[in-house]
Amino acid sequence: MRIHLPEDFVTMPWRNGGGLTHEIARQGSADSFVWRLSVADVTADGPFSAFPGLTRVLTVIAGAGLVLRTPGGVIEARPLSPVRFPGDLAVHCRRIAGDVRDFNVIFDARAVAAAVTVPAGPFEVEGRTPGQTLAFLALRGRVLAGGMAVPAGAVATGTGPLVLAEGARGVLVRLRAI
Repeated sequence: MRIHLPEDFVTMPWRNGGGLTHEIARQGSADSFVWRLSVADVTADGPFSAFPGLTRVLTVIAGAGLVLRTPGGVIEARPLSPVRFPGDLAVHCRRIAGDVRDFNVIFDARAVAAAVTVPAGPFEVEGRTPGQTLAFLALRGRVLAGGMAVPAGAVATGTGPLVLAEGARGVLVRLRAI
């Protein structure tokens, strides 16, 4: 397992120039990735960047949430409730009550399957599943990844194992090659 500390995240502008994202990890190149993990601070209402051909799972990790208006209707992104939608979907977001921080998994569904959950400890993943990569954003409590402590705000990536103590919480991503 590798631990990605917040100070090591790579900060870059959103594709549409409307804000900043903090990239944590990716598989693939900057222009063509299979998957990417990032955290974004949403400090204003406005459009989302488009990611044609990709799928997005967004999880609000701080703040009251977002209302995402799309041509097909409204998606409510509430705290710690992952929402999935096409990366090229036209989305205009409105913050419910102030600024929001969200965790994003953007992936090519033709190459990888992604599952995002928000477990609370006690919880354990043995890992070592062939073709699977785990990622875990620690939000609170004692978390061990491959025997190493994962501080709040950091992300562990690799094959496992992952152990959350009683009261620990975070966002778990399972990426499996298709």
